[in-house]
Amino acid sequence: MYRSIYIAGAEADSGKSVVALGFISLFKALVPRVGFFRPVVVGSAAEDPLIHLISQRFPNEQALDSYVGCSYELASEWLGDGRYDDLIKLILARFKEIEEHYDMVLCVGTDFSSATSAMELDFNIDIANNLGCKLLPVVNGQGRDVEAVGDAVKVLLKTIKKHGGDLLAAVVNRVMPGQWQTLVQHLRRLDVPYYVLPEELLLEKPTVGEISRALGYTHLSGEPETFNNPVKNYKVAAMEIPEFLNHVEDGSLVITPGDRADIILGSLTADASTRYPKIAGMILTGDLPPAPQVMDLLGGLVKACVPLFLSPDDTFNTALKVSQVKATILPTDERKIASVMGLIEACVNPDELRRLIAVSPGHRVTPLMFEYELIRRAKTEQKHIVLPEGSDARILRAAEILLRRDVVRVTLLGEPEKLRSQRDALGVTLEGAEIVDPSTSPWREAFAETYYQLRKHKGISPQMAHDAIVDVNYFGTMMVYQGYADGMVSGAIHTTQATIRPAFEIIRTRSGIKLVSSVFFMCLADRVLVYGDCAINPNPNAEQLADIAITSADTAQRFGIEPRVAMLSYSTGESGKGDDVELVRYATEIAHRLRPDLKLEGPMQYDAAIDPEVARLKMPQSEVAGRATVFIFPDLNTGNNTYKAVQRSANAVAIGPVLQGLKKPVNDLSRGCTVTDIVNTVAITAIQAQQ
Repeated sequence: MYRSIYIAGAEADSGKSVVALGFISLFKALVPRVGFFRPVVVGSAAEDPLIHLISQRFPNEQALDSYVGCSYELASEWLGDGRYDDLIKLILARFKEIEEHYDMVLCVGTDFSSATSAMELDFNIDIANNLGCKLLPVVNGQGRDVEAVGDAVKVLLKTIKKHGGDLLAAVVNRVMPGQWQTLVQHLRRLDVPYYVLPEELLLEKPTVGEISRALGYTHLSGEPETFNNPVKNYKVAAMEIPEFLNHVEDGSLVITPGDRADIILGSLTADASTRYPKIAGMILTGDLPPAPQVMDLLGGLVKACVPLFLSPDDTFNTALKVSQVKATILPTDERKIASVMGLIEACVNPDELRRLIAVSPGHRVTPLMFEYELIRRAKTEQKHIVLPEGSDARILRAAEILLRRDVVRVTLLGEPEKLRSQRDALGVTLEGAEIVDPSTSPWREAFAETYYQLRKHKGISPQMAHDAIVDVNYFGTMMVYQGYADGMVSGAIHTTQATIRPAFEIIRTRSGIKLVSSVFFMCLADRVLVYGDCAINPNPNAEQLADIAITSADTAQRFGIEPRVAMLSYSTGESGKGDDVELVRYATEIAHRLRPDLKLEGPMQYDAAIDPEVARLKMPQSEVAGRATVFIFPDLNTGNNTYKAVQRSANAVAIGPVLQGLKKPVNDLSRGCTVTDIVNTVAITAIQAQQ
């Protein structure tokens, strides 16, 4: 069992929720099973914003009520009755109930709901000591100069030492970027581990969704993604439309009675207009929903970019309550979460953190470990990735996350004006992204000439090459070929054939590689497996199957998965006969001859490859059976159906197909891909480009 961690705010508004979100992501990348616990919360677990965020973002088998030691109300009652020891024992008992099921537990302390800061910090240190946790205290650096922050850290360390706390590291959060380097140098003199996190303005502003959830408002209209619109200011609309429009600012949350149809429609029109700022959302007061005709009009909008909510209070009290809502983070707010992860990844060394908590990652790679390692490795040597499908909303959202986390440099292909318009409609920020229109690019003529020279032996004419290169996949592939980009990811709205054909024609295979093949990284609940080939080669012969196995094993190794290769068939070992089994048996012999260093066996059935109990019966002496990590299917029909069956029936995340064997990386997306799939595939492509 590893040491559990206790995050405690040294004062109010320290931003410990941001620290908790970032660090639990790191911990889940270091160890397979991480629990979450809060000793005291106001209300119930379901009402706590941080528990809501963590439980939704990182779901596990933990029951919701197990996230909490006790309620603030009960804690206040027992403390008032002098039952301090009983309170600590209750919290400890609740903590122990979940600790035994996890490799480590991340605890987050109280929220300074009462008492003085000093008393609450003392209470959290005492709880951490009794739970056996290492402390990760958070100091608020906002509005303080370097000397003031240094003094606050010194007082914190003195308090921890006085109470016998076990310090993991001190965190100084919300530091102005201009003070970051000076503060780091100042803290070095304290001779304790520390992390300094700069202020992120996006995290200061609540979103429309955060406000509506905090106040329990009813959603009337607007797409779910608009809940993440940041609220930069509040506007109480009591004027007529002409005067009201003079006061609208970018990111305004408009508060108005529900019967003001003129303000509702005027706000929607202003948001859609290129001459007025964007409206973050609207709250309609007095428990007055809009007239049926207005609701009917709203329901007919093709895409409602302004969310509407209904408040039961009058306008004054609604405005008062709204102004008091503090920024949090919702599980669906990818922009804020990406910003948090960017901060943590930039400021926290995972190798140092692993040493501090004395965790050994072992040989099993969990999905979160895998995804974290993808991003970390992609960032070590930043590459330039071209995304041909710039018009797709998922691509734009993924590009924003990649840019916010500083994973890769990005080029989007498409008509610049249309892409910017869609960017604004989605509310995404693409600062740093390059936008290229293939039809007007100065590279078009040179690309067409290069393509003609490469393919003229196949009967391609100069005019055909000139026309073909306007296709975004051909243009993007040529960018990679010519060195204007290091890799390409496409397929969100194009077929696999449309995505990879240009790569076969232009980039071609690496020296010594007989054919291009593919793998899927199958992220199951507790492990990541490699499936090949499920996308490219329909009926490989024995030599090709051996090549696929060797290449897939190397790919697995390259991405941190220890390759134990199972050559799959409908028969295990020597038990079956037939042409299909003999093909796999011969392919296994070839692979052994070419790469005797690999743990590779076959033929074997899938159950023998993955289930240790079955393996003990069918192949008791095998190093691979029951422990396989790389599964090589005998043909495309079997592989494609199997990966989709596992994906859908086991709720697995399938990343791929990842192409292997090309001189430069081009990868395909599923047309049903999510934003997370795109981010992961881009990271994989960047890592391939590094190698």
